[in-house]
Amino acid sequence: MVLCHSRLMYVEFTVSQTMEHFLAAHEHAFAAFQGCPGRLMIDNLKSAVLRRVVGEAPTFNPRYVDFARHWGFGISACNVAKGNEKGRVENGVGYIKKKFPERSGFPRLQRGESGRRAVAGDHCKRAYPRGNAPATRGSLQGRAGAVAPLNPMPYDIGRIQSQRVSKQFRVALDTNHYSVPAELASQRVTLKAYPDRVCIYHQDKLVARHVRSYDRRQDIEDPDHPKELLAQRRKAREQRLLVQFLSLSRHAQAYLEGIEQRRMNPRHHLRKIVALGEIYGVDALDRAIRDGIEFAAYSCEYIANILAMRARETPAHGALYLTRRQDLLDIEIPAPISPPTKGMAMSIDRRMASPVQISTDALRAQLGLLKLPYLLERLNPWPRKREPSSGRMSTIWRG
Repeated sequence: MVLCHSRLMYVEFTVSQTMEHFLAAHEHAFAAFQGCPGRLMIDNLKSAVLRRVVGEAPTFNPRYVDFARHWGFGISACNVAKGNEKGRVENGVGYIKKKFPERSGFPRLQRGESGRRAVAGDHCKRAYPRGNAPATRGSLQGRAGAVAPLNPMPYDIGRIQSQRVSKQFRVALDTNHYSVPAELASQRVTLKAYPDRVCIYHQDKLVARHVRSYDRRQDIEDPDHPKELLAQRRKAREQRLLVQFLSLSRHAQAYLEGIEQRRMNPRHHLRKIVALGEIYGVDALDRAIRDGIEFAAYSCEYIANILAMRARETPAHGALYLTRRQDLLDIEIPAPISPPTKGMAMSIDRRMASPVQISTDALRAQLGLLKLPYLLERLNPWPRKREPSSGRMSTIWRG
């Protein structure tokens, strides 16, 4: 913005040309000039002129007209493609393009930052035709009647739009999403966008306020907004868990009371017991709960141990395999028992009366392995004697 008489130039860099930035730049220029000009000559941008037809009066933006009424200045729109009608401004634009990179006195605009402004006359001078140089603030103070005093009442420059809150309690602005309280999900709210902040209203009450972001596709959330929803979800999860546990067994209520009396975190045990029901089945879990009540074992670890022991299968006995041939000599196989007859009874009596015969071959083999030759000599039997009664030979051992 350039004052016609003093050539005092105001420069501001913004990241957008929306209505709130356009009006905010006006207010900043008025503050820098310490007053408001009587008339502004503007270009045909949509923030100020909605329709411009040659030979007809321009149609101004109602919001801009209301802003001009508040600050007390008139509006004059240039004709179409007539930039020479506001030549002082166009010359100032060319001057900034040439001198801005060379002058370190101008503040630099960082990425995503808006509202950097300066009065060009305070930083540098340029030789204009007829000796008219850009004025400084000191030269403007002597011309108090050049600008009108400012209106002490502020003007609300926020861009207003109404939209419905999403299910994730978010409202969208310039591809970014801003949070609102969770209880306002799916309700209609009023959003006011300012250059530096975003305010959200519900039924004329301010419910959320965020710093405006000029990045793309960002999610800005206030940590206090989802707290109530998280508390409700936590209660709903606990209630659903309790219903699932009580449906497992008719003794689940008694077991729940025991857990609450003996454990610090009963929800943790209930959650694991419900998961064990999905693994082992409801019937097995019902029996385990009854056993836990009987043994006063109130814990998810006790239930898991009972279910594991019940599900464990006892392995069947397999066949016995002997790896050494010598072990076969120690096996005793009982003879089959059959009903004795008269002749078998007489033969059994005779065997009991006769001396026991010992197999010397096996004994000799074992003594040979032990390398005891002196014992082998003692195995030689004495000469046999005939018994006078039975007529049989009997063997008498030396040992």
